[in-house]
Amino acid sequence: MKRMKRAIFPGTFDPFTIGHYDIVLRGLELFDEIVIGIGINQSKITFFDIEKRIDIIQQAFRNEPRVSVKTYDDLTVNFAKAAQAGFILRGVRSVSDFEYERTIANANQHLIGIETVILNTNPAYSFISSTVVRDLLFYKKDISAYLPPNVVL
Repeated sequence: MKRMKRAIFPGTFDPFTIGHYDIVLRGLELFDEIVIGIGINQSKITFFDIEKRIDIIQQAFRNEPRVSVKTYDDLTVNFAKAAQAGFILRGVRSVSDFEYERTIANANQHLIGIETVILNTNPAYSFISSTVVRDLLFYKKDISAYLPPNVVL
């Protein structure tokens, strides 16, 4: 019997960008199912409310049944356990991203033995971050090129 490989893809996703979308699509080559986990941090002020962030992700993956979206207000490892995921999927744009993700991955491995799979960002999207997209939105610039296909804000 084949064992299902489920991963979580955690983040704030404020907003979910084409870079995030690309990581999930590539992750589907490795995993049977990906649960996108929107972490809720009560002390963090977000541009988009949680409902809009869920909506953006659902729009992006409306034709992909292997992707679901959930919210969590806990440690990522606890969310992974609750989602019955064997892996954490992460994307990195730079060496500093990698150093940060490696530290977190090592802590998560130590805490519950979960593996983290890190994918390098597609070079075409390496300059795109949620912060850049929020800044462009603030100044009323067109951000459609930075969002997944089929997403309307």
